[in-house]
Amino acid sequence: MRKNIKIAIGIVLLSLVFFLGYSIVNRLQHKKTVAARIQQIPSFSFFTLTGKEFTDAQLPKKSIIFVYFNSDCDYCQSEAVKIREHINDFNNIQWVFVSFENATKIENFASTYKLNNRENVLFLEDKKAVFATIFNANTIPFIVIYDSNKKLLKQFKGVTSIKSLLEVVP
Repeated sequence: MRKNIKIAIGIVLLSLVFFLGYSIVNRLQHKKTVAARIQQIPSFSFFTLTGKEFTDAQLPKKSIIFVYFNSDCDYCQSEAVKIREHINDFNNIQWVFVSFENATKIENFASTYKLNNRENVLFLEDKKAVFATIFNANTIPFIVIYDSNKKLLKQFKGVTSIKSLLEVVP
């Protein structure tokens, strides 16, 4: 009887070790795949606040700063205030704010933080909630910067200082 219990425990432990090893290898492979995919701005399809489809092909040929946000997030609100205060330091940059919230909430956020009527600021609705998967965003706010050739310059997770952004943008 004791021998059977020891064998069962051994099988369970061996299975657990195999499963954990497989999970780790799988996770590392996923990270490599995502890292390779986001070296250039990946293909995407979101919606403007007027409901028109907007894709990566429509981005202007200039540096892009994507900001993944949620209007209820205190950190996102703080970021918006800092960005608005320093928006003139980013005249040659296209800001693209993306949220999975509905267009009304996004529009209210844009209006509240006075970012809605700026030529170089665009707000997009992620109706299918795929931004996080496409860009590997696992926090909000999440900022990713690309140069004018659509090559990745840097990612920022969480609260980011304006100084840090200015150090990256060309």
